[in-house]
Order: sequence, then structure tokens, then C-alpha cells
Amino acid sequence: MKKLSLSAMLFFGVFAMAQGPNLEKDYSKIEGKVIEWRRYFHQNPELSNREFKTAEKIAEHLKSLGIEVQTGVAHTGVVGVLKGNNPGKVVALRADIDALPVTERNDLPFKSNVTSEFLGEKVGVMHACGHDTHTAILMGVAEVLSKNKDKIKGTVKFVFQPAEEGPPPGEEGGAALMIKEGVLENPKVDAIFGLHINSQTPVGVIRYKSGGMMAAAQIFTINVKGKQSHGSQPWSGVDPILISAKIIDGLQTIISREVKLTDEAAVITVGKIKSGVRFNIIPESAEMIGTIRTLDYDMKAMVNRRMEEMVPTIAKAYGGDATIEIRDATDITYNEPALVEQMLPTMQRVAGAENVQTQKAITGAEDFSYFQKKVPGFFFFLGGMTPGATESFPHHTPDFIIDDSGLILGVKTLTEMSLDYLNQ
Repeated sequence: MKKLSLSAMLFFGVFAMAQGPNLEKDYSKIEGKVIEWRRYFHQNPELSNREFKTAEKIAEHLKSLGIEVQTGVAHTGVVGVLKGNNPGKVVALRADIDALPVTERNDLPFKSNVTSEFLGEKVGVMHACGHDTHTAILMGVAEVLSKNKDKIKGTVKFVFQPAEEGPPPGEEGGAALMIKEGVLENPKVDAIFGLHINSQTPVGVIRYKSGGMMAAAQIFTINVKGKQSHGSQPWSGVDPILISAKIIDGLQTIISREVKLTDEAAVITVGKIKSGVRFNIIPESAEMIGTIRTLDYDMKAMVNRRMEEMVPTIAKAYGGDATIEIRDATDITYNEPALVEQMLPTMQRVAGAENVQTQKAITGAEDFSYFQKKVPGFFFFLGGMTPGATESFPHHTPDFIIDDSGLILGVKTLTEMSLDYLNQ
């Protein structure tokens, strides 16, 4: 038989990579399971660091596939390790598994009626950000890859992460704790991929951005101290509610008048304010909690500095005192440009070039960013809106809804990206 030249072998190798392995039968078999898993998790949501039953179901599935499983990582996280038939690099795939303190408001047959306690209050619990879909998708990827170990050159690490929405006060959790506990080691991870379903992107479409894609998120707490008095005699006290209003107004001028918004977006939002007990009493104190979103490290430092200067100064001007504490929640979600360039042909092959679209950076945040600070990572958005739909509902809202038909593209994309990365 005539031997192939080196150039011919390279050509056929690249051609085979461009075509990808034929796993359509596997995808066809897994789609129904993925939808079933997603609906189970949607109907049985659990809050951050409390994902006990969720973790149990994930671990049971991975073990049934013969995957090496570690549980109790970062409290409730699950990590699976699948070694291919041939040695090579290590790629990690991450899915977040926690739900939100949101009461669901729709008529889905698998609607959540779960309630729990959050910050001392009884709340509804809902997968209002799509983490149920991420979990189900990654379980599907694990099943497909476990049946195709002969096609894996290296190792795939499945990271099911708790507390992406943030651990309860006083607790550690999320990606940062998983890293601290060694999730990127033994075996050492070379690259990590993740996705996020999006209710406002049509099914079949993938959106991404090279470089900075999502904002750093910080949490701030402001405590205002005034002087209590009768509501009919405000001159005899110092009103912390009035001071709070002035602080909120002042903070917004940092964004509208000091931040160069033509460079990058920035946001300061007060999400909660608590003060007073009765209509005719000016209270002694007030507390505000909010978030800061920035896409540039210098801008982040400037916003923090101005908030720390402004808060006590405004309070003092109205006769009160105020302190502010700022802590990091996530870093900037940064897609390594070289990794994006490397994997883009795979995404285009799987979804169709016309369905893989670039987007601008957004002020949403992801603690996937902590993984990306340690190893090269690629995070992208997966369409979950019914094609042709006239209305979509934002994430973190009671009416949030996802079209299950979009999940299989997530399974295909993560599977093919893993194989191509390891085999290149």
C-alpha cells in the first residue's frame, strides 16, 4: 500500500478534526434524559451551599457511568474525573447547581413550589437563572463522553459547583472555595469551559466575547447612624432615612458624572434598605446593601475610592455618621483570546457559523471568573428563548422561563469542544 506523505497526513488530520467524531446517535439518545433531569432540578431547587439532594443525584449519575467521583467539595460540590483511553491534557467543564430565593410565577407543569429560609425570611426557591439547565447539560456531556473513552486523548474533569449566586453570610463557598480545596489540581487542569443559558437569546444561537465578557461584582454594606426622635418633631433628631436617600443619590453621580462610560460600563445599585419600625418614629439607624459592577480594574479602584470618600462625608453634612464596607463577589469573566480562537471552529461546526455570534461585554457577573484567573477559560452564552417568541423574561425574575429544546446544543458544544481541545 502506498504511504501517505507528511503533508497528506496533516491534511487528513485537520479534515477529521473539522468534521468531528460522529456522536449523533449518542446525542439523540441523551436529549430526553437531559430534559427530564432539568425538569427534576427545576421542580426541586436548593439554595446556595444547601444543594444536598441536587449533589446526591449528580453523584449517583456519575458513579453509574463509571466516573471517579468526589463529593462534599466546597460543602456540596461534586467533581467527576473521566480518563480517556489515551494520555493527554486535562480539560474541566463547569456547571453551577444552586437556585435563588425567588417565588416562581408561571404555570409550568414542573413549576417549583419549594420554600425555604433566606436571611431569616421565608422565601420561595426557584431556578430563576437556569442553573438547572447547566447541571442537566453537564450530566448529559458526562454520559456521552463516558461512552466514548476511546475518542478521549487525556482527561475530562466535571465540576458541579455550588453557591455561584454567593454563599450565605458568614460562609465560604462557590468557585473560590472549590479552588481553595484543590479542584484544579490532581489532575492539574489545563483549560476550563463553561456555559450559561440565556432567556433572551434564541434557541440554536451561541454568543461569546473574546477578552473581558462579564463584570467584576462587589457587594457593599452601608450603615447609617442618626438620632431617634418623634416623627412629628424631626428637628429634635437626625433622620437616617433622609441621609440614606442623599447617599443613594450621591452614589449615582459617581456613575453619571465621574466614570468614563465610553470606555466601559459601570453600575452602582442599592438592592436593599432597612430602617424603622413605626410610621411616627424617626429611627436611629439604617442599613443599605447593594452591588458594584465594573469591567476595568482601574475603574473598579476609582469607584471604590469615591464611594468610601462620599458615604461618610454626605452623612456628616446632615448631622449623622455612616460607614461603608466593600467586598469582592466575583472577578472579571475573561475569555483567553488564544483559547477562543482555538475553539471557535468547533463551535461553528456544531452550531453553524451563522449561529455563533459575538456580543458586547455585559454588567452581569459570574464566579466562573475565579477559575479563569488560575487557568485559561472560555465561557459562552447558550440560547434558551423559543424562536419567534415575542416576549422573554429576564433572569432572576419570577417569570423566567427556558425552552428545553435548546439544551441539546449545550451538550453537543461542550462535548465537541472537550474532544477537540484534548485531541489537538
